[in-house]
Amino acid sequence: MKIIVPMAGRGSRLRPHTLTVPKPLIPIAGKPIVQRLVEDIVKVAGEEVDEIAFIIGDFGKEVEENLKSIAEGLGAKGSIYFQDEPLGTAHAILCAKESMQGNMVVAFADTLFRANFSLDTQNDGVIWTKRVENPKAFGVVKKDANGIITDFVEKPEEFVSDEAIIGIYYFKDGEYLRDELQYLLDNDIKDRGEYQLTNALENMKAKGSKFTSGTVNEWMDCGNKNVTIETNGKILGFIAEEEGLVSPDAQIENSEIIPPVFIGAGAKISNSTIGPRVSIGKGTVVSDSSLSDVLIQEDSEVKNAKLSNSMIGNKAKFDGNFTEISIGDYSVLE
Repeated sequence: MKIIVPMAGRGSRLRPHTLTVPKPLIPIAGKPIVQRLVEDIVKVAGEEVDEIAFIIGDFGKEVEENLKSIAEGLGAKGSIYFQDEPLGTAHAILCAKESMQGNMVVAFADTLFRANFSLDTQNDGVIWTKRVENPKAFGVVKKDANGIITDFVEKPEEFVSDEAIIGIYYFKDGEYLRDELQYLLDNDIKDRGEYQLTNALENMKAKGSKFTSGTVNEWMDCGNKNVTIETNGKILGFIAEEEGLVSPDAQIENSEIIPPVFIGAGAKISNSTIGPRVSIGKGTVVSDSSLSDVLIQEDSEVKNAKLSNSMIGNKAKFDGNFTEISIGDYSVLE
């Protein structure tokens, strides 16, 4: 099986944190978003993944090597493709057309999920969904009595379904999907000014493909600061018993740790209360502070802080009495 991960967007809603780091590489509970995404897909897929193809912008060689390492850590080949301009979901996926072979999963790297279903690879396709309160904001699927998808509807004005598409798809025949996406581009078929995956899905369905849905238990966004912090807290809660969240190499002195928290290797915590739902990256120093619902990246320094609902980037320095902040890499507040 192959996994295709379109992630070329710059993540403008999460700035300043995405000015120097692509959004899918922002750490959630100590791991990049995209790493957690592909790890969870591998668990659900139930079969060997031989290649993970990442579709990126001009993020630099270091990012490319990091992504390849993520794939290799799962026993797969890591491939890099580039999307030079945002022309829609169908165009983004097709940038990796050389890797679109056999059965595969397409996963857009701006979301995380929790699911307890096993992927049925005998279906023509599986669209992963979550029931939502406001379906007008999402693409949704409509199904018949047998659970077969009858319609794909982008942001319906009138209610047709509350089963929202979360951005993860399984296809039994990658070459077939590739040809349908290419057809859209060759014939300049657009929806809302872009080449949309849902148009290809409709064409495939009209030709006899049968798609079902796989409903996830949790669908978590990482689009902006507030929801990213919320997602960090949820993931910490989910994995508290699965992963060692406090590194044995962290130094903790005269401090109270309220789980769930992640504390990376080489971090130093003194005279502080940390938690709940706090992630502290490796090499970061926290002193004389009280933190809850906070995400701090690597090699930063925080002191005299009382913070909640806050993000701090890499190599940042914060000293003050602010109660809610969002500062990016290499920033200084004193």
